[in-house]
Amino acid sequence: MSSSLALALVPLFLTPAAAPPVITPTVLTQTFEEPADADDPAIWVNPHDTERSVVLGTLKEGGLAAFDLAGRTIGVSPAPQAPAPGAKPGRFNNVDVLGNLAFVSDRGRDRVRVFQVDEHGAKDVTDPATRPVFSKTEAEVERQHTVYGLAAGRAGGRDVVVTSRRNETSIALLHVVKGARYDTRKVSTVELPDTFTLPDGKSWTVCGEPGEGPQVEGMVIDERTGTLYAAQEDVGIWRIPLRANGFGKPQLVEKVRSFGAPQRYNPDTEECEADGPNPGFGGRWIEADAEGLAIAGDVLIVSSQGDSRFVAYRTADMKPLRDFRVKDVEHSDGADVVLGKLNLFVVHDGERENGTGFAFIRF
Repeated sequence: MSSSLALALVPLFLTPAAAPPVITPTVLTQTFEEPADADDPAIWVNPHDTERSVVLGTLKEGGLAAFDLAGRTIGVSPAPQAPAPGAKPGRFNNVDVLGNLAFVSDRGRDRVRVFQVDEHGAKDVTDPATRPVFSKTEAEVERQHTVYGLAAGRAGGRDVVVTSRRNETSIALLHVVKGARYDTRKVSTVELPDTFTLPDGKSWTVCGEPGEGPQVEGMVIDERTGTLYAAQEDVGIWRIPLRANGFGKPQLVEKVRSFGAPQRYNPDTEECEADGPNPGFGGRWIEADAEGLAIAGDVLIVSSQGDSRFVAYRTADMKPLRDFRVKDVEHSDGADVVLGKLNLFVVHDGERENGTGFAFIRF
């Protein structure tokens, strides 16, 4: 079962030079238009009837949507309104499910929101007194260096959430606090680098807008091995030991193709542009950004957002198994997968004609 997803989705023995196979989605959700901008999915498996399971999807300022397995929208929980004139409203970025709870990174307000999930959708059960995760004051929240990527799971016998910081290299570990309402409490942080020593001895700093670092968004927890996998968008995939109260030493286990390539920030276009030839120190498989991560047994699936592909790796040694595309899905931010009776793979669909949505693949 551990590698059944990769085997079911694509043929064997593909190489990076081969044209990746294209998988046709089973179901498409409705299309969402801004400010309801689809981003990241998560799957809640109904323990009583798997065919009444629910797919959740963040919609940025549009809140959190819930879908049945036919892709029909069964409810939308709105993001919080701005607490004061001129303040930022709630903006839901990433979502993950643990048991019957869904955890959402509210990047607009720098909070982790908690929802109770059942076959009818999701209900907000966040403690109204929950505090910002990274910001020390509400004024700092307005700078929007706030919670961004998110993953939930169990580590050392505890329910935990990890969340990254937008435009920074920080990742925080939070404990889930249960009561009449739910909260999260930050217990530890880890900092990833933004500068690397290359094989030729030169130092390479990731290009970005002044004052912004190379952020992490896609993350997933491998509960079997106590490991966090984190996608640093312009760098690659990190493997980080995860304990109940902290992190182990991060290890960069896969690089994007542009790793080490000289770039410069162009203030006119607000983009990083090539500033010399690529020296070839990066990996062969992922075109930046490295984005959504999903784990199925011993297989890690990575969204290669820059060229709209997905790559499956064996987690033990990060050996690339194969790559594939999902038909008409472009620039996917997030993905989730479950194996067993349900066997469902869900991806963010980022480039529809009039907006964004989600695509489901039953296998």
